[in-house]
Amino acid sequence: MSAPTRPTQARIDVVLSPDDGQRLANLAGPFDAHLRQIELRLGIEIRNRGNLFQLVGTRADAQRGEAVLNSLFNLTLEQPIGTEQVHLALAEHTEPAEAPLARQEETVEGEVIIRTKRGVVRGRSAQQKAYLSAINRHDLNFGVGPAGTGKTYLAVASAVNALERDRVRRIVLVRPAVEAGEKLGFLPGDMADKINPYLRPLYDALYEMMGFEKVARLTEKNVIEVAPLAFMRGRTLNESYVILDEAQNTTLEQMKMFLTRLGFGSVAVVTGDVTQIDLPRHEKSGLKHALNIVANIPGVSVTHFKKEDVVRHPLVQAIVEAYEVFEAQHPDGAAH
Repeated sequence: MSAPTRPTQARIDVVLSPDDGQRLANLAGPFDAHLRQIELRLGIEIRNRGNLFQLVGTRADAQRGEAVLNSLFNLTLEQPIGTEQVHLALAEHTEPAEAPLARQEETVEGEVIIRTKRGVVRGRSAQQKAYLSAINRHDLNFGVGPAGTGKTYLAVASAVNALERDRVRRIVLVRPAVEAGEKLGFLPGDMADKINPYLRPLYDALYEMMGFEKVARLTEKNVIEVAPLAFMRGRTLNESYVILDEAQNTTLEQMKMFLTRLGFGSVAVVTGDVTQIDLPRHEKSGLKHALNIVANIPGVSVTHFKKEDVVRHPLVQAIVEAYEVFEAQHPDGAAH
């Protein structure tokens, strides 16, 4: 079978006049953040020296990039340029039906490879590889399946990679504080101490990716924020990589609230296992409800993991399978 042909690359030269250093700096953004935002959204490369820009990519994408640069440069006459203005200019010059483009993680033969300071992270199963690829191409992603399939770990790895590549300005890790047979009120300490056990798995993944000292430093600076879901109400999260873990334990109202927090330049990953719901029996799972509502919206990806994707101890896969058999035979005794 012949290898698939790659789209022909084109180069477009753009000269922005007048050659005004202040306006050009406004256009580029701090540390060229606005240019990187345009590159990532359109899948092009932007090289510039002063007011001379070279745009490399498919001809259609490079032409869109030229239109966006001209539009934003004209806007610099009137106001400072921020992430929101770049987002709106991209939306104006991108076809509505077009899917979001790759965010330029390293790929090997189409597989997304994430390099962290602690090593290389890549999908082991076909479904894990598809999950990483989907996260790379969509702004809202759902990872649904049993424990041990890497849903949260891979999402955290993608978030760390995005932060280190300056694609986002912070990481926000969220969990619903739902008791699994325990009561928060009986745990010692203040509210922060009470919710900390629920957030520990997210911290553990961060420590493995970045090291304890760096995580502590970035947490102190609020670059990394780990919080219970209830603290998200009323916020808008711009330029953030947001992960909602254990989403099966959200209520319908909480899930809607979370999904509407997403701001400009942000990515969200929602993970959960619909067979392990700890909500009161009269409450419906916000994750199950959301999958029926938003799964077919353009820009949203849903990856379903199965027991075959479990990458923990071999017994875990056997345990998951045993529970599936039992719940199929005893529906009245299955988890709701």
